[in-house]
Amino acid sequence: MRHTTAAVAALAAVSLALSGCGSSADNGEGSKGSGGGDQAGKPLKVGLAFDVGGRGDQSFNDSAARGADKAKTEFGGDIKDSTATPNENEQSRETRLLQLIDAGYTTIVAVGYAYADSVTKIAKKHPEVKIAIVDSTDAKAKSITNVVFAEQEGSYLAGVAAAKKSKANHIGFVGGVQSDLIKKFEAGYIAGAKSINPDIKISSKYLTQPPDFSGFSDPAKGKTAAEGMLSGGADVIYHAAGGSGSGVFTAVKAAGKMAIGVDSDQAKTAAPDVRDIIITSMVKNVDVGVYDFLKSVHDGNTKAGVQSFDLKGGGVSLATTNGKIDDIKADIDKAKQDIVEGKVKVPTSPAA
Repeated sequence: MRHTTAAVAALAAVSLALSGCGSSADNGEGSKGSGGGDQAGKPLKVGLAFDVGGRGDQSFNDSAARGADKAKTEFGGDIKDSTATPNENEQSRETRLLQLIDAGYTTIVAVGYAYADSVTKIAKKHPEVKIAIVDSTDAKAKSITNVVFAEQEGSYLAGVAAAKKSKANHIGFVGGVQSDLIKKFEAGYIAGAKSINPDIKISSKYLTQPPDFSGFSDPAKGKTAAEGMLSGGADVIYHAAGGSGSGVFTAVKAAGKMAIGVDSDQAKTAAPDVRDIIITSMVKNVDVGVYDFLKSVHDGNTKAGVQSFDLKGGGVSLATTNGKIDDIKADIDKAKQDIVEGKVKVPTSPAA
């Protein structure tokens, strides 16, 4: 469905840069997606709405992009990217999604929880459009698939690795934006570290507070936060800060200490000059979630509701590139087994 020229003009307050460019577990809440326009077997027309940082963030957005690119390669079609800007308002996000739909992109992937309200509004206006939102269960409609992950479980393993590797018994956590989602990373990290050393010191710092989402795209702030922790004695720092993580790596490299990446295997994706200080990464397989959704669209069997990717199903994991945690493999494996078997219940929020 197309908007009239007048309607589009009313929404054109935002300047957008649009450029062409596994397995999932259903928790039982999902149901067969409804909506007109059978897309089964047809080339995909995907509107990929990125969070702040977009393609090239070496982390969260890039992982989503890999999933979409894989689907395009396998099923054919076209992908059009659009990227959020720091501190944009709700109207801007809604406009971004509407412009993608107006351009003929009948499958939308919204990358990040900040799109929840906009996705809900769009689903009401365009029930024929298939929509996936990553990292949010707040948006609900028959045409919406919620792609979520057990970040706390993967972060627990990162905490185990940090505590085992730390010589100072002092580690750090840098979060991009203080939100319920990023608190899951922090909570798991703290719990994992304390399972190894209950007395370990853990410094935490968030770069921004909502509605300021620039904490995901400000390497300078990431660098400053990490430098503060390093000067205070921390020797391992884990970040969940998107593009700001590059600043964390720069600070850690200068100090000759250790870092833990996030979302992607950052020992492969970060700038080459800092890869050697990244001992592991908490890999969040956003690419798998996005690919699975797009495959379901292509196959004509999309499901509404929550599609959850956890440690047991391979939704999150620890990277082993460069072999820097090979010596603590037994500890990591035991922690993973305890979580998978239900012996350990990982918290989703840090203790008050």
